[in-house]
Amino acid sequence: MGSSTSARPPGRPRTGVNAVVFAATLSTVHELGYARATVERIAAAAGVAKSTVYRRWPSKGALIVDCLLDAFGPAPLEGASRAELMSSTIHWIAAKVGEPGVGDAFAGVFSDAVSDPSLREILSARLQDPYRLALQDALGEPENRVLFFIDVVVGTLLHRMGMTGEPMADPDVAALVDMVLPHFSEDPSPT
Repeated sequence: MGSSTSARPPGRPRTGVNAVVFAATLSTVHELGYARATVERIAAAAGVAKSTVYRRWPSKGALIVDCLLDAFGPAPLEGASRAELMSSTIHWIAAKVGEPGVGDAFAGVFSDAVSDPSLREILSARLQDPYRLALQDALGEPENRVLFFIDVVVGTLLHRMGMTGEPMADPDVAALVDMVLPHFSEDPSPT
């Protein structure tokens, strides 16, 4: 073999494995529900060994958090005003939660985190904090107000998924925007 041979061990190329596992995670959660979407089933759907998954993610919760980060991507933070930015953010979150498997995965990992402090830390540090910091910067709001914004919006969307099994319909998302925006229309108060 020539000098173009890499030192990487044989097997599936590293690039692309995460994407394959994330797609398998969402499809498995969508088909079976969060609780029945085990790491074993996800690995089988991805066509990888269970050990491949566990080398990258120490638990199902850690896998789900990274899968959600991938599914959500960066917050668009679009709008010429604070109200437009918050409105577009709410619509963006609602659309993402409505994607197949995403809302179920989010609600499931959130529920597991209630009684699992290490998962709660992963969920907070890896999923919530990047979006919180981006919103704080874009809105010029203090942490406590941005956390409240996230709690109200995400909590409402996940509650709807949990109660109906369906994402929130567009007219209800618009009503949520109308309810949330007045609270944040004022400049942030000093902390």
